[in-house]
Parts: sequence; C-alpha cells; structure tokens
Amino acid sequence: MLAIESFYEAARRSGLLTAVTVGTATVYCAFRAPDETVLDGFALSRDYQIDYPAVWLTLAAGDTVEIAGSSYQVRDVRAIGDGTERRASLSQL
Repeated sequence: MLAIESFYEAARRSGLLTAVTVGTATVYCAFRAPDETVLDGFALSRDYQIDYPAVWLTLAAGDTVEIAGSSYQVRDVRAIGDGTERRASLSQL
C-alpha cells in the first residue's frame, strides 16, 4: 500500500473520513464544506469538496456522488501534490 493510501486508511479507522457513495461503491473521503465569500463580500456560499487517493476512486465532471443522504454533482477534479491524491469540487443537487 502506498503512503497516501495508508494515511487515508488510518484516518478512516480514526473516524475522520466521510462515507461517499458512487454508484454501488462506497469509499471514505475527506469531505469539506467551507464557506466562500461571494458577491464582493456581501454573501457566503458553500464550496463542497472531497479529497481521496487517486487509486480508490475515479471521478469526472458530471458524475454524481452521495454523502450523508445528500446528492452532489462533480464540477471539477484536480490532482493534489504528486498526483496520488485528488480533490473533487462538488455542487449540491
């Protein structure tokens, strides 16, 4: 197992990751929903993201995932660091 997968597996065992369902498969990812300032600072918007090892999941723009009973559509997927980790930006449906 590679280093990033070991790191994520340890985080999963510690309860730090969130179950993400894609089709019939469920994997554990780092789910974040930070607020982002929009409209020149007059409003806040949620910027949903998941981080995961690249070998655990293959996502593309337009895919749908389910997290904690809510559906999200993938907007964008980017490699993080050396490419063994991915970050998917999501929109809540």
